[in-house]
Amino acid sequence: MNGKEGNTLATRAIQVGFLVAVGLVWWALAANRMVTPLFLPHPEAVWRAFARLVSGGQFWSAVGVTLTSIVQAYGIAVVSGLAVGYLVSRSRYSTRLFEPLIAACFAVPITLFFPIFILVFGIGPASKVAYGAVYGFFPVALNTIAGFSGVGAHYVKAARSMGASRSQMFRHVLLPAAFPVVVTGLRISFFICFASVLGGEAISSASGVGNNIAHAAELMEPARMFAWIVFVIVTAIILNMVVSHVESRGREH
Repeated sequence: MNGKEGNTLATRAIQVGFLVAVGLVWWALAANRMVTPLFLPHPEAVWRAFARLVSGGQFWSAVGVTLTSIVQAYGIAVVSGLAVGYLVSRSRYSTRLFEPLIAACFAVPITLFFPIFILVFGIGPASKVAYGAVYGFFPVALNTIAGFSGVGAHYVKAARSMGASRSQMFRHVLLPAAFPVVVTGLRISFFICFASVLGGEAISSASGVGNNIAHAAELMEPARMFAWIVFVIVTAIILNMVVSHVESRGREH
């Protein structure tokens, strides 16, 4: 085992240990009634509630709606962000002009405009897709601009002096140099879309995981609510591990 693998295993062990510690604290607080079950139900009650959810068709239907919305929002954000970011980065003037504008728009809490998405697209999945796509667009665009505009001019001049075409310039010079920064934007955008869709469903929706969390809270069913929340947290952790692995492999290649 080399040093890098050892560091990776140590990092994973610490992460797993943290999750186990959180679970033990939760169990101790609930078992000793240190927190009312209305706010913190016992893990066993949450597990039973989750088993009932999985055995019913409503669970998979809600998960399907949410996952579809996340994939659609992310796809729109990636395509539009990469296109806009690359076009802006092709000129120093356009970079100086548009990069601050895009950054300023990203600094504005898009949640303030969520009611407009509801008015335009309704309370169905379309409003969550649009909301997540708009929010996820900015990190992709900004990182694409930063990645491509940050490519060293001497690399470009050297490639041109050797007669590289535009496609060769993009494939062998611009893309490899900008790739690490662009991938970071793609990763950030993915989790922004993930959070935006779930948040939008919790605020105003007729279906989806977020809607079921909000509905369980309204009905004062903490065990069912926590079952949904734990499912979301576990899903987010798994997705983060997958995305991190893909990102690290991409950087290596």
